[in-house]
Amino acid sequence: MTDILETPVAGPRPIPRTKAPEPELTDNPISGDRYYSKEFAAKEWDSLFPRMWQVAGRVDQIPEPGDYVTYEIGRDSVLCVRGEDTKVRAFYNVCQHRGNRLVTAEVGSLAGGEFQCAYHGWRFGDEGRLNWVPDEEDFVQGSPCGKRNLIEMPSDTWAGFIWFNMDPDAKPLREWLDPVADHLDGYRMENMKRTHWVTVVGDFNWKCVQDNFNESYHLPFVHPQTLSTMNEHHSGCQFDLYESGHCRMMMPGGGPGPQFRGNADRTFKSFAQDFEFWEFDAEPYREDLSGLRVALQQRKRELGAAKGYDFSSYSDEQLTDHYHYTIFPNISFSMKPDGCIWLRGTPHPTDPEKCIFDMWYLTQFPEGVSEYYSNSMKDFVSIDYQAEHETGLAGEVSCGPGIDQDVAIWNTQHAGLRSRGYRGEYMPLQERRIKYYHDNLDRYVGMGPL
Repeated sequence: MTDILETPVAGPRPIPRTKAPEPELTDNPISGDRYYSKEFAAKEWDSLFPRMWQVAGRVDQIPEPGDYVTYEIGRDSVLCVRGEDTKVRAFYNVCQHRGNRLVTAEVGSLAGGEFQCAYHGWRFGDEGRLNWVPDEEDFVQGSPCGKRNLIEMPSDTWAGFIWFNMDPDAKPLREWLDPVADHLDGYRMENMKRTHWVTVVGDFNWKCVQDNFNESYHLPFVHPQTLSTMNEHHSGCQFDLYESGHCRMMMPGGGPGPQFRGNADRTFKSFAQDFEFWEFDAEPYREDLSGLRVALQQRKRELGAAKGYDFSSYSDEQLTDHYHYTIFPNISFSMKPDGCIWLRGTPHPTDPEKCIFDMWYLTQFPEGVSEYYSNSMKDFVSIDYQAEHETGLAGEVSCGPGIDQDVAIWNTQHAGLRSRGYRGEYMPLQERRIKYYHDNLDRYVGMGPL
């Protein structure tokens, strides 16, 4: 294994690169029916997702008291609101009178400081309390005010995300995220701005998404453009499977790996915008592409402060490499030196052969810079532009140059999983994160309904 030693830096500690102990995996098969069975999907909704911490949105969507954001998951809608006390709370988005959805907008702000049900006018405060109903004296069982309040669920914020959990006895968010939260704090995602926001509905099961992001075996074939910019071979990467069920991959970037057989021009073209921004002359490395990675790290370390970046909490490796975390059961953080690709595959509420897939790109803008070229998205982004929520069918709405390639393959994979000729997985060791993921999935499904 190569390129995985830690380079210490002063200041806040960088991400530890210590290899996690390998867990014991089962020999249970990953059968195709779990991707299309309605019975298995029902178990996931009843036993898995109600116990999981999930993301409703970004904290910067609700900066002021009374601001709210909603998120649809399964047959439920979650309402997150910032109260007058500045605390962010999460509630089931349902009026406690006769079950009407309280809010229908994706984001908004309270008028008059209260939520008012459109059906019968019941009013709830931003802390969830039922404050007023019409004809209060007509309730023979006594006034519902202060009693039939919105149902609150555990919620928290971390890294600029709003998290919620439907399990009233859920462990604290940070404990549940262990060790990922400690690892990623240094990226200061709370200061990043969402510059791309895409949701597509595709004809594939949600587990196709998480399986895909739990392995890099597909990169040379689905993402051939990556061969010139990173060491995608498993021998150069590190894979960590944590007790919490989350996983990590560290992949060297800033240049190709030793298996690359292309020419230097291909690599230089892929990095053109990066080289220009960092005023980096790559020509001395034309005949030695293996030296690019360290040289680019040194250049970023030299010019980071002048370019408006605070790299004090980064190791040198973080300045070029890809740190990819899969959060059980359906979220991925693909960390880049200047941002994060955030990915989520959520089951369709009623059809296990469909998936709701979210792709966000979070950009870390250099200080004083309002427009920036995102190398990962191959696009210029503006800090002054609030990303619009693009929605549509998979293949009709773009998730960006790399992720579009993943989306295209999931449709054909799901079709194959449906075939009576599929005999189950046959995977190399480097795909063991997938096996670990399904072992954990079975563990939660086996707990029974919450």
